[in-house]
Amino acid sequence: MPKKEYLKKVMVIGSGPIIIGQAAEFDYAGTQACRALKEEGLEVVLVNSNPATIMTDAHIADRVYIEPLTADFLAEIIAKERPDGLLATLGGQAGLNLAVKLAENGTLEKYGVELLGTSIEAIKKAEDRELFKETMQKLGEPIPESTIVEDVASAIAFADTIGYPLIVRPAYTLGGTGGGIAENEEELVEIVIKGLKYSMIGQVLIERSVAGWKEIEYEVMRDSAGNCITVCNMENVDPVGVHTGDSIVVAPTQTLTDHECQMLRSASLRIICELGIEGGCNAQYALDPNSDSYYVIEVNPRVSRSSALASKATGYPIAKVSAKIAVGYTLDEITNAVTQKTKACFEPSIDYIVVKFPRWPFDKFIYADHTIGTQMKATGEVMSIDRKFEAALLKATRSLEIGVNRLHLAVIDTWDDERVKKEIRKINDQRLFVIAEAFRRGVATVDEVYDITKIDRWFLRKIKNIADMERALSEEELTPSLMRAAKNIGLSDASIAEITK
Repeated sequence: MPKKEYLKKVMVIGSGPIIIGQAAEFDYAGTQACRALKEEGLEVVLVNSNPATIMTDAHIADRVYIEPLTADFLAEIIAKERPDGLLATLGGQAGLNLAVKLAENGTLEKYGVELLGTSIEAIKKAEDRELFKETMQKLGEPIPESTIVEDVASAIAFADTIGYPLIVRPAYTLGGTGGGIAENEEELVEIVIKGLKYSMIGQVLIERSVAGWKEIEYEVMRDSAGNCITVCNMENVDPVGVHTGDSIVVAPTQTLTDHECQMLRSASLRIICELGIEGGCNAQYALDPNSDSYYVIEVNPRVSRSSALASKATGYPIAKVSAKIAVGYTLDEITNAVTQKTKACFEPSIDYIVVKFPRWPFDKFIYADHTIGTQMKATGEVMSIDRKFEAALLKATRSLEIGVNRLHLAVIDTWDDERVKKEIRKINDQRLFVIAEAFRRGVATVDEVYDITKIDRWFLRKIKNIADMERALSEEELTPSLMRAAKNIGLSDASIAEITK
């Protein structure tokens, strides 16, 4: 039985419909959590407005309410079901925001419902931009120069002081909704108005842009006894400026030194302890590519999009362990469901490379702006595993179901060399394919592409390796050794056949 013996019935808030910026990863997390709670003999009440997910299948929870995710509807369900506890950190930003509203309007106190896992204070410390800034300053963790504003005039006044570009981050939103990078006053006014509208508390953070720095993420777990582990570290191929949900992500990090890895790991553990988070947590950093200086970008006090990736990449069931922590267990009491031998306090280690590639819905939204930035546009992602980055990247590309077998788009064949070089500057869903084509044609060097994109040279060299292999296949006789080399780098049979005709 769970350590909190008084818990008999627990209510779980789902994430609602799959929308741009919030995809199906929260259904994966919520489903894991419901199963973990039922394992403990608890009665599970699930509220989710999306009937088209496995999470709302009859066997996942004891009671399923397919109702609008609003504080009023949830209050009615709480009054009817009288749960002992509420688990809100597994339903994305929607679940988190609703928990805050239910605590603030007195519903939880009125019906004696305990908020399980991470407390309201911890959620506010991480989500409220002013409180987060104060917490980081107390810890001595570096954050970009910034200010919190609740009106446009204050944003313009700050911009006049430190200059452009600036990043706008609304409080209590997911997927960068309402945010963006402002290069001038006109863009700043437009983004701030939108950000204030989307923020639950009408508050946005304006901060100095560190676009072009490396973006690194750490997935961390903590229990009520203060035990902490890092489950996984991840590196975005795109630098800061592209939302992590729209970036190709590699786990574990590939271009960091051991010193940099340990420095950010230590920072993650300090932050999760100071915030008092119980369960899964995601910390994001901007790391200067030319020194070991870093900034804390943000911390998600909940299971995030990256948690689903980290779970699948390492085999460590973050959502399941978070649910067990929420009902009172500590990491050293939870058995790892994969190994069945070790406890959940052991950090996973992997000897392979995982690549996550976003899937954008531009094939359905033909006239949409294909530019990607701080506001997420992907609706899903694929994940691949291999021994080599090149092979994992190619495997992910084939899995996208966009009709490609390699880093090659037929439409780019019609472009001249000048256009290929010009298109590298555009940050959109085609950029990786354009970079591969530039290397294939020999119209740009690794250093030239780095100067334009700030994508680490290590990743660019790997993409060039693929392009060089394709050129060798097209120009040389297909010998057994060349065939073996092509397969070793990860090119599929279909790709080899296409290139060699």
